[in-house]
Amino acid sequence: MVKDCVLLAAVSLLSAIQQAYFAGQVGNARMKYKVMPPAVAGSPDFERIFRAQQNSVEFFPVFLVVLWISGLFFNQEIASVVGLAYLFSRLMYFNGYAESTKRRLPGFRIGIAMLLILTSLSIGGITNSMCDNYFDFNLGKKIRKMFL
Repeated sequence: MVKDCVLLAAVSLLSAIQQAYFAGQVGNARMKYKVMPPAVAGSPDFERIFRAQQNSVEFFPVFLVVLWISGLFFNQEIASVVGLAYLFSRLMYFNGYAESTKRRLPGFRIGIAMLLILTSLSIGGITNSMCDNYFDFNLGKKIRKMFL
């Protein structure tokens, strides 16, 4: 079982490290712009960094759920590659938002696309698994038979 999900675990660990990095950047910005906790308002530069981190935290549970479901029910390798693309998009988003609100958009759009792909893979994997378990119908096997 553990070998079946090692890539998902690696991407999850990278995502946790990324979240810690973003939180650290907020801490650095607090010092630089002299915004002491619990305040969350101050310099527009600080507020953009803070919002980028908060937005990443808001999307984090969604990412983890669809990463693991798509990896376990569809394909670990595909889900992990899409997960890495999502992490890259979050870094683009964070760095872009830290510079200006308009520069956040490319990373945000790519991230949403990656979440939609992972969600679609999750739905497909769960649907196929349910059909296989309850109706003895495995769409994945039938598609493979058509092409092999």
